[in-house]
Amino acid sequence: MRDHAKLRAFELADEVAILTYRGTRTFPKEEIYGLTSQMRRSAVSVPSNIVEGCARESQTEFLRFLEIAFASLRELRYQFTLSKRLGYFDFDEKSFTGYDSKILETEKVLGALIRSLRNPNRLQSNQPE
Repeated sequence: MRDHAKLRAFELADEVAILTYRGTRTFPKEEIYGLTSQMRRSAVSVPSNIVEGCARESQTEFLRFLEIAFASLRELRYQFTLSKRLGYFDFDEKSFTGYDSKILETEKVLGALIRSLRNPNRLQSNQPE
């Protein structure tokens, strides 16, 4: 079993979840069971799946849960852009850009972790002999 707290991908995903909860507080009340709920579920799904994957014994299962986490993160990115276009986010431009950047950074880190697990020989072949 792995320690999820040692993974940068988990750390970033956790930050995205917190930012999502804070950012959706000001969404319209009629969205409480719609976009607000969906974004929060997607955001919590990312670190939750990383944690669950870390608790699995096999590398294959770990990778499967990381892939689920990545899919939830991509879903959240769409929901974020949709809510932005609808004018729901009450962020100033700096905060808004920070949230967008945090999602993108999380995608990059999680994607790199997934790629490294899919092809572990590639990492070894790039090391000097």
